[in-house]
Amino acid sequence: MLLVLSMFFVVVPAGHVGVLLHFGAVRSSLSEGLHLKLPLVQKVVLMDVRIQKSETEASAASKDLQTVKAKIAVNYHAAPEQAARLYAQVGTGYAQTLVAPAVQECVKAVTAQHTAEELITRRQEVSSKIHNVLADKLAPYGIVVDAFNIVDFDFSQKFNEAVEEKLAAEQRALKAKYDLERTKTEAEQKLTQARAEAEALKIQREQVTPELLRLREIEVQKMAVEKWDGHLPSVTGGGVPFVQLPFTGQK
Repeated sequence: MLLVLSMFFVVVPAGHVGVLLHFGAVRSSLSEGLHLKLPLVQKVVLMDVRIQKSETEASAASKDLQTVKAKIAVNYHAAPEQAARLYAQVGTGYAQTLVAPAVQECVKAVTAQHTAEELITRRQEVSSKIHNVLADKLAPYGIVVDAFNIVDFDFSQKFNEAVEEKLAAEQRALKAKYDLERTKTEAEQKLTQARAEAEALKIQREQVTPELLRLREIEVQKMAVEKWDGHLPSVTGGGVPFVQLPFTGQK
C-alpha cells in the first residue's frame, strides 16, 4: 500500500526545490512539502537551494607577469525560482560544471588587470571586483553569489625576495631620514643655545659701567683687608727689608 502511494506522491524536503519532469521534459518546479505526481509519466528531481561553500585554488598572471596563486572561498546558492531552468541548462552537478570553472576564469581576468603589488595593497578592492564579475557571469544560470573571499595570495620566491628587499630599503631610508632630522634638530638646538649665551654675554657687557667696576674694586679691597692678619709679609734672602718711616719734620 505504501509503495503504491509513493508512486503518486513526492515529498520535497526543506532547502530544496523539486523539478517536475513530464516524460523527461522540465514542466515546472515544486516547493517544499507534499505533491502529487503521475506515476511512470512524471518524475521529480530535487535541487538543493541552500547556501553552498566552495574553496578552490586558482593560478593566474598579474599585469606585470608575476605568477600568482590564490586560494578562493565562495558562498553561493541556486535561486529557488530559477531551479527548473538551472536543471534544464546544467543539471544537478552545476557546482563542478559551472561554478568552479567560472571562479577560475574570473580570477584570471581580474588578476591580469593589476600588478602584483596592487594585488597585495588593494586586496579588498580586487576581491570585490572578482565578486562582481563572478556574480554577473553566474546570474543568467540562476546562481546567486552570496560571498567571495580571497583567503590567500602566494607569489614566486623571487618576487617575495624582491618585496622583502624593498621593505628593507624603505626601512633604511626611513632610518636615514630620522637620523638626518635628529642631527639637524640637535644642531639647531646648539645654535639656539649659543645664540642665547652670546646674547646673555652681550647684555652683561652692556651693563658693565665705570661705577660698577669701581664698586667691584672696592669690594675686592675690602675682602683683602678683612682677611689680613696684621703681619707684614716676610722676606727671604740677603737683603734687609726697607721700611719707610713717617716724616717728623725734625733734622
